[in-house]
Amino acid sequence: MAIASPNASTTATAPGTGQGYGGPLAVVTTLFFMWGFLTCLNDILVPHLKSIFDLTYAEVMLIQFAFFGSYFLFSIPSAKLIDWIGYQRSMVAGLLTMGVGAFLFVPAASAPSFPLFLGALIVLAAGITCLQVAANPYVTVLGKPETASSRLNLTQAFNSLGTFLAPFFGGLLILSAAPKAMDEIRAMAPDVLQAYRLHEAATVKTPYVGLGIALVVLAAAIGSFKLPTIEHAQHKVGEKVNDSIWRHPNLIFGAIAIFVYVGGEVSIGSFLVNYFGQPEIGGLTEKVAASFVAFYWGGAMVGRFIGSGLLQKMSTRGLLGICAVCAAALVAISMLTTGHTAMYSIILVGFFNSIMFPSIFTLGVAELGPLTGDGSGVMIMAIVGGAIIPVAQGAIADRIGIHHAFFLPVLCYLYILFFALSGSKPNSERYAKA
Repeated sequence: MAIASPNASTTATAPGTGQGYGGPLAVVTTLFFMWGFLTCLNDILVPHLKSIFDLTYAEVMLIQFAFFGSYFLFSIPSAKLIDWIGYQRSMVAGLLTMGVGAFLFVPAASAPSFPLFLGALIVLAAGITCLQVAANPYVTVLGKPETASSRLNLTQAFNSLGTFLAPFFGGLLILSAAPKAMDEIRAMAPDVLQAYRLHEAATVKTPYVGLGIALVVLAAAIGSFKLPTIEHAQHKVGEKVNDSIWRHPNLIFGAIAIFVYVGGEVSIGSFLVNYFGQPEIGGLTEKVAASFVAFYWGGAMVGRFIGSGLLQKMSTRGLLGICAVCAAALVAISMLTTGHTAMYSIILVGFFNSIMFPSIFTLGVAELGPLTGDGSGVMIMAIVGGAIIPVAQGAIADRIGIHHAFFLPVLCYLYILFFALSGSKPNSERYAKA
């Protein structure tokens, strides 16, 4: 798959039509909301399944490993699917696949089986991957090139709206009952333990069945809407391109930046419920802690709305660098303090996470021309960082404690600072100074 570069003049409007893209952009934005909502529900599943199946931090992070590992597996196939059936039908296929994944939570909870939960998450994430590969580059070409970064930040703000609402939803329906202490669970007789697991696992059925139905309905709605076909953004089969994605350092550095950004963001979000439950941090119950997680993701939503406006007046690289410094500093403050200072500093990181993904994505695919789609596939594959870094942090937390395991996200944000200052420069800037 290849689409035109967001910096190319051909991305402004469909040639000769003067067509406005407000309506199509609004329709595509609903997809950003849905995958944000479903992704953030993982932060509720992590503490819930940890207590049900008596898992270590490293073991329960297999939830994020299975989910975000799917990005690595399904990004390139999704790009090929778009070449075959186009953007709109690929979005419909992604939604239907997500629906199947949501319905698979019913047999996983009925067993109950942790491996089956992981399988359902893989299917769900495969559908989200297809949406990501199609929707992110589609938004960058659906309008004027000079506002591509601002436009992607705006649509991602609605993604963050989904992540903001999901913890409230999950906390209310999935974490409705106070969990038993692990010592009490381990002391149960086998038959009592199985009955307990069945009861607790069953709380995920209703939410995910409802989401599955909503996804199927949304797929039907997207399929019936006439999204514009942007001819210059479609890959021409058999077309030869005298270039290679490996000749664009901004793409390579950008893919690494996506890897560490998603890994850092997901690591923080995944541990917040357990982190806020620590006596020296907040001593909160899981249900109450889940509501605080919503403010972490809600900060990203607010930041993206603000960032969408700021990016029309200042450079993407400059704002990205500022956000990286602030995020690293806040995580460090949380590690070095306790109580409310530790809580609210880590929550505030979400605000500075806000513009990172869309800004890194836009900078990474800059000046790729007809290779932009291939670059997009590489960037989306890099979301696998959300699978690897949380597991690594979980292993660290098992050894040194959850409080100080957050040094790993600090390193992630420092790399993003490097990308903003140097790694994001496109070839036109690199060669001009050579």
